[in-house]
This record gives sequence, structure tokens and C-alpha cells, in this order.
Amino acid sequence: MKNRICFLLKLFFGVALWMALLKIPFMLLHLREGLSISNLLQVLGHGWSLDLTVAGYITALPLLLLLLSLWLPLTEQRWRTLIHLYLTPIALLAAAIFTLDLGLYGYWGYRIDSSVLIYLSTPREAMASLTPTDWIGGVIAFLLIFGGYFGLFRFITSTLKIKKLALSTRLWGTPLFLLLGGLCFLAIRGGVSVTTANISQVYFSPDQQLNHAAVNPLFSLLSTLGDEKDMEPQYLFFDEEERVRNFELLRGDRPDTLSGPSLLREPRPDVVVVLLESFGRCFVDEWVEGEPVTSHLLRWKEQGLWFENFYANSFRTDRGEVAILNGYPAQTRMSIMKYPNKSHSLPSLARSLGREGYESTFVYGGNLNFTDQASYMYATGWQRLIWQKDLSLDAPQSKWGYADDVMGELFAEEVLRLTEPDPAGRNPQLLGWLTLSSHEPFEVPYEKFDHKILNAVAFTDEQVGHLLDRLHQSPAWEHLLVILVADHGFLYPETVAYNSEERHRIPMLWVGGALREPGVVEEFASQSDLAATLMAQLGIAHDDYLFSRNIFDPSTPKFGYWCFNDGFGVADRNGVTRYDCTSDRVQENQGAGESERLLMGKTLLQTTYKDIRER
Repeated sequence: MKNRICFLLKLFFGVALWMALLKIPFMLLHLREGLSISNLLQVLGHGWSLDLTVAGYITALPLLLLLLSLWLPLTEQRWRTLIHLYLTPIALLAAAIFTLDLGLYGYWGYRIDSSVLIYLSTPREAMASLTPTDWIGGVIAFLLIFGGYFGLFRFITSTLKIKKLALSTRLWGTPLFLLLGGLCFLAIRGGVSVTTANISQVYFSPDQQLNHAAVNPLFSLLSTLGDEKDMEPQYLFFDEEERVRNFELLRGDRPDTLSGPSLLREPRPDVVVVLLESFGRCFVDEWVEGEPVTSHLLRWKEQGLWFENFYANSFRTDRGEVAILNGYPAQTRMSIMKYPNKSHSLPSLARSLGREGYESTFVYGGNLNFTDQASYMYATGWQRLIWQKDLSLDAPQSKWGYADDVMGELFAEEVLRLTEPDPAGRNPQLLGWLTLSSHEPFEVPYEKFDHKILNAVAFTDEQVGHLLDRLHQSPAWEHLLVILVADHGFLYPETVAYNSEERHRIPMLWVGGALREPGVVEEFASQSDLAATLMAQLGIAHDDYLFSRNIFDPSTPKFGYWCFNDGFGVADRNGVTRYDCTSDRVQENQGAGESERLLMGKTLLQTTYKDIRER
């Protein structure tokens, strides 16, 4: 009996200790500042409670097996085999999750959660960002972590002795094991308080990286499974009456179609939307030895309408696409694109313009099955998709697909063919292109800058510049409105916080012969405002767009809004506020007007999830 209990205690605390120790390589790899013995001890101390919770989950089944061993006449070897059959896949799963989390954090800026499943459903594309160094490092990390788990389980199990016990021992041993089961349940639950185990319990510092370091990645992933289906209760900042009142000023579904200046020379130009992969504003402002990284964008900026204070709603392509093409705000940990029964009901540029006679074509050099983009785009009104499966080009492919030089030429040909003047008349065109070369692993057929990321961005910039030059030289230019906008920002330089204003600020530029004149728009706005703004300029009603606001409508507030993992940020002319929902506190505030920005951000976040739930 004593041996059985000692085994459970060794398993429980051994697992918890090993997971605590795995926080050390995480901190060494990802904490550039704040790495000290004091901070390490605080991370280990505050994170210990979730380590115990996960250890409780892992120990639960062995505890049940040892309870059964009091009454079932199996040999000691059989019981050990059963425990081995359970613990070995646990070691594999835990090692895989810890390794994936270790690698993804540098890109995502938060601990692994259920949103990873969105991208692993198409593993080829999900792994396309990994360099050979990433693969080698990942394999080594996995083997070391798995070896630690497996060795720990093997050693502890080798100490297990299961002897036949007297009836009296079994009779008093049974309630003892039931008591141990109750203690195990308390560890899983996180104690006896009303609040159950959750990630916020390990947060202890204003430094978000230290809080993240304290989180157990196994708990982070498992505790968020299923969150996407109904997350609204997590964001009940206001009662319904107050939420409705707060949202009234923020809503975009207004009956007006043209408030503010008229920017276009003609009512129905051909519209080209180029989504620039990972094209943060940071790159537009970056110079290397006196040379701009995005020289072509800066050249065209002087000839177009430049939006100075424009923000991405999220940090992933699938969420940025929905914000741009559907006028719909991003979500914190879910992607509505992955839920066809909901995303298909969204309003969309393609559908709205289609009702006005526009024909639509979208081009991408990669796999549009990634994050269900193809089904989402067809369902939201795009009539024709051209992507990797349709192409057999005499050109090499990167991990993501055909590079931007190849696709830029193809897209230019498509635009010129579809917008060619026709004496018999033709329908106006909506054409979209999502670039892909300025994305990890940033491998491009181009050598301009030593810095790999800057070099890839400069490559995409050059291809987009060539596209605009070619269109400008054609008769189609006079009837074109070309919108260049990033799908999301980027963590550059590396010291920028993953949820910061700098990370989410992006460029947007309107050019083309259909534009009246160049200029600079100073109003603060975000991707979800593009749809209503464009349709207002086209004289098309946008009263089915709940969240998209016409940037030039003087009656609407002007601000940029973005979401990150369980939080949001708001920027306006008075300052910037970032709010973390997990710790329920403001992470950053600059300037006056914090309360107004918090009110807008909380109202938008709560209303977004309410709307998703009701779709």
C-alpha cells in the first residue's frame, strides 16, 4: 500500500517539477530583458500552481488503476504495462506541445492555445515558415523534452511494487485512494475557492513576457479547446442595455452612402485590392544606409492617397482578410473564417459590389485551402479564384507557393485582360491579390539587403512597384482604383511587443487614374473601416455592415482598433491604450482619453462576440 502511494506522489510531483524546469529554456530563449535569478524564481513560484493542475490531470488515470489493483488479480507486470501504455503517449504529446510552444512563441508572442489547430489542419502550409535551422532545433528540443518525460516515467514506474494485499488492507485502502482522488481533483480544479484553475492566476508582473513564462503550455492549450464556439461570456464588460447604448456611436450600419469628400472621378471604377503579406508600417519607415526598404511604395505614396494612421485588426492573415474584405473586426483567439456557418453570413465587398454589377477575381500563389480561405471566399461572393492548384507555371515555388515576381506578372496580365476597354460595354471588375513572399521563412530570389526580413519585404515592394508601373502605362489606368493594404503588421524590430501599437500599424495607399488627387489622410482608422469607406465613395449603401465605419464620415469617431490573444488595443489622436482581459488591467496607456478608448475597445470586443454567437 505504501509503495503505491509513494508511486503516485513521485509521479505527481515529478511531472510538476519537470514542467517547472522547462520554463528555464523558455526564458533563456525568449526573454531578452528581465532575465535574472529573481525573475526566474518568481516565474517558477507563480507558475507552480498550473504545473500542479496539469500534474493532477496526468496522475488521475494511474490513481484509478492503482485503486483497481486493490481488487483485480492482475500481475505486477500487467499493471506496469498498463501504466506504461498510458504514460508513453502522454510523454509524446507533452513533448510535442512544449516544443511547438517553444518555437511558436517567438512568432506569435503568446503561449500556445487552441488557435494553433486552425493552422495545423493544413500542416504543409503551417510548417512552411520553418527554416532548416528551425527544424533541426525543433527536433533536438523535442527529443530532449520527450527523453526527460520518458526517462522520468520509466524511472518512477520501475519503483512500483504491486503485491497482493490482505482483505483488511484493501478495505481501509479503498477509502484512502478515494481521498487521494479527491486531492487530485482539487489540484485539477485549482483549489477550493469559487474560481477554478485559469491562466490569469499565474500572472504577477507588468512585464507580459514574465507572465507568459509562468504559464504552463499544456494547460494553455487544453483549457482553450472549444473556446471558439462560445467565447462571449468571457467579455461581458457591460449589461446589454449599456452595451447597446455604448455601441450606438460606434456602429457602422448607417444609411448614408457618401458622407465626406468625393475622392473618385467616376462612380464605377475597376477596383484592385492588393493585400501585402506581413507588410508592417515599420518596414515603410525603415532605411538601411540611406536607402529606404520600400522605395517603390514611397515613390507611389507621392502620387496617391496615403492613410497615415491606419491599423491592422489582428496579427494573422485569415483575420486580416476578413477585416478588409468583410469589414468585420478580428477576434482574440478564434478566427471566424474557420466557421463556415458563421463566416458565410458576413457582409462582403465581393457580394456588395456584385449586386452592383461587379465581377470578382481573387489571385493567390499559394494554397487557398489553408484556414478554409477558398470556401470562405466563394461563400462571401468571390466569383473566381486563381490559386496554386490552378497553376502549372514554369517557375520554382517557395514553401508557400509561387513567389511575388511570378504572381505579380500573372496578376498584371489578369487585370489588363479583364479591364480592357470594350466597345460593347463590360461589367466593372473587382480584383484581389494576396502576396506571399514577405512571410517566414523570407526566402526570395533577390539580394538587396543583408537582413533577411528586410530583403524579402524589399522584394515584394519591388514586385508591387512593377505591377503599378505596368498598369499605369496601360489605357486601363484611367478607370482603375488600386488599394494597397497590409494583411497584418510584423514584429520588427524584435524589441517591439507583440500586442503593441507599433506592431499593428500598417500602410494603406489608394492610387489609380480614378482617384481625383493625391493627399494624406490623418484620421485614425483600421482595416475593418475600409469596406464602408470604399462603398461610400462608390455610392453604394453599406447599411448591412455592422462594424465598418466610413473613415470620411464626420459623425463617426476616428480610432484604430486591434485584437491580440485575449486583449485589445485602441489608438486615436489623443493616445494609445492596451488592455489585457486575462489579468483584467490596462497594460499600457499613452496620452489623455484612456477611459474613452477603454469604453470603445470593450464595447467593440463584447459586441463582436455577441454578433458571432448570434450568426
